[in-house]
Amino acid sequence: MAVNELAQLRREVEEVAALTNYSRASLIPILRGVKEKYRELDSDAMQVIADVLSIHPVEVHAVSTFYSFIQPEPQGQFVFRLCRTYSCELAGKKDVAEQLQKDLGIGFGEMSADGAFSLEWANCMGMCDQGPAMLVNEEIHAELTPDKVHAIVEGYRKRQAESSASQDRGGAL
Repeated sequence: MAVNELAQLRREVEEVAALTNYSRASLIPILRGVKEKYRELDSDAMQVIADVLSIHPVEVHAVSTFYSFIQPEPQGQFVFRLCRTYSCELAGKKDVAEQLQKDLGIGFGEMSADGAFSLEWANCMGMCDQGPAMLVNEEIHAELTPDKVHAIVEGYRKRQAESSASQDRGGAL
């Protein structure tokens, strides 16, 4: 990260940490906020978080790698997570997965070249009665079919085009 980005990040992390009197309780909300805003958690960001919370950077790294929704690796603006449980398998997950890969132009565990989309597997989302299910960032989509997936991907493509037209990286975590 650039020096000015690090200074901005430190201010944002301090704002969130102050809500819990700089306790470790703010670690996960901080990690989620940084990941959402910057779409990755590089070593500089982990060091800033560790400094603000007065903990060792390895603790920040350990927490970020433990939770699949906070992984430090770069992710797309829209992260598609398809449930891979057996109940979703029985409900047609295979066809849905194939359609996702076709429409996004990437495989599972990959990010699109433009950084707009990532495709991942997810463990149970608690939607077993409405499978196949997926999350796109924080939005749940259930009872998926290949046709529904195609329409969903097209909707996110429009959102991505709109957001890239008015890209603004300002604001707090």
